[in-house]
Amino acid sequence: MTRKLVIEADGGARGNPGPAGYGALVTDGQTGEVLAELHDSLGVTTNNVAEYSGLIAGLRAAAGLAPGADVQVRMDSKLVVEQMSGRWKIKDANLRALAGSAREASDQLGRVSYTWIPRAENARADRLANQAMDAAKDDPGAGGSRPEGAGRGSTRPDGAQAGRAQAGADRPGGAQPGGAEVSDAQADGDAAPGGGAHGQAAPPGRGWGSARGRATTTLLLRHGQTPLSAERRFAGRGDIPLTETGRRQAAAAAARLAARGGIDVIVSSPLRRTRRTAEAVAEATGAPVVVDDDLVETDFGKWEGLSFAEAGAQDPDEMRAWLADADAAPPGGESFATAGRRVLGALDRLLAAYPERTLLIVSHVTPIKTMLCRALLAPPAALFRIHLDVASLCEVDWFADGPALVRSVNDTAHLR
Repeated sequence: MTRKLVIEADGGARGNPGPAGYGALVTDGQTGEVLAELHDSLGVTTNNVAEYSGLIAGLRAAAGLAPGADVQVRMDSKLVVEQMSGRWKIKDANLRALAGSAREASDQLGRVSYTWIPRAENARADRLANQAMDAAKDDPGAGGSRPEGAGRGSTRPDGAQAGRAQAGADRPGGAQPGGAEVSDAQADGDAAPGGGAHGQAAPPGRGWGSARGRATTTLLLRHGQTPLSAERRFAGRGDIPLTETGRRQAAAAAARLAARGGIDVIVSSPLRRTRRTAEAVAEATGAPVVVDDDLVETDFGKWEGLSFAEAGAQDPDEMRAWLADADAAPPGGESFATAGRRVLGALDRLLAAYPERTLLIVSHVTPIKTMLCRALLAPPAALFRIHLDVASLCEVDWFADGPALVRSVNDTAHLR
């Protein structure tokens, strides 16, 4: 029999925008037992962002506790209930992105329904949200306090514990699909141009604060130069080789990483350009190589091998749709929304499989930017502001209780 869960969620801001926070509970639909309580401060943001953040936290906790369960969401936000039920159009780009994150979290559950309730019937979630707002007011950069009992038991990678979720550990942070700027698509080949509407934005998280435990470190290495990147053309699923320059770049990255040391495992996209780059590092460091198919570049379909200008001239309507909507795909290709879910699923698996280890992920522009945007809790517009050269390195630390720390982006010191 399918399990039934109930989510009660709320969020608010004192000032709109102002110090904000969210609260959420997950209860057993039959017994009423509280299975999870979550709350966290969000720094300074709006009521609507805080309300969506509470919803996303509740959905992720429910999915961690009982994947495939049917869920009734109860909220006193008419806006969120009507938008997530599909009855109201979502006009604001940021709220569209947050709604996308909520739908992504719902993908791991069964039937999810939304019910509006009066504020008086949402008192428990309101209480948790007010605790988080108090924390945001006292220290805008701090996360919410942990309720009694949080942190006990064995914590799973999704932040849930056996029988109880760890408050604040499973912070909302939706996917950020590809959407690289036009210059990357033209100059680097593996990226795809994108607009501010692309992706699913993570809601604002806590600012500077202390993280608990040791981090899992991901070193993100883009492959070396290929013939298409040298000619500023789309390079997605085509299995193109490295150029001679690309092989030298891979060797330079390998020498730098060998000098750094400490790499436990290398995880590569299956395409030849990434595998050859990964093999160069493996030879220099002795680290084993694992291939993960979900780290592959976005499939650009009919646009493979074309320049941005050529693709736009060939399919002007499709190009306009693709630039405006993360769910729109190139003809015969893959949407950024789909690519983002694929990549972040791989990231979650890797963080769960290699806790407190150092991983080298050898991939492409879209997957690397997707992971950076999750770490930065960045809105879709930030994708225009990230440039990744061939054979560049990025470094991100991921902590089990939620925070991520970006240490470097587009580091090419080894190529100079």
